[in-house]
Amino acid sequence: MSTIATIVKTQNGGKYVRQLCKHWSHKLETQVDGDTGTVTFPNAVTVMAADADGIAITITGEDRDAVQGLTDVVARHIDRFAFREDPLVYDWAWRD
Repeated sequence: MSTIATIVKTQNGGKYVRQLCKHWSHKLETQVDGDTGTVTFPNAVTVMAADADGIAITITGEDRDAVQGLTDVVARHIDRFAFREDPLVYDWAWRD
């Protein structure tokens, strides 16, 4: 398994996690529990956990290239909801 992670600084993290899970729930399996959300893609699982400082995001899957590709997908979608904020910073790092 390959895992990549980042922490995105925002004070609206919980709102973005809930919006993103609702957005993807039409096509993917999602779960939301408060400010934590899980999205199951065909080739990876994304877990987002928000607190007052930001969103901790991990993406885990068998195929490292697929996991890497999802970093852009997740970031672009969060950025759509965070359009009122300064550009959010995603500093992805591999955990394996």
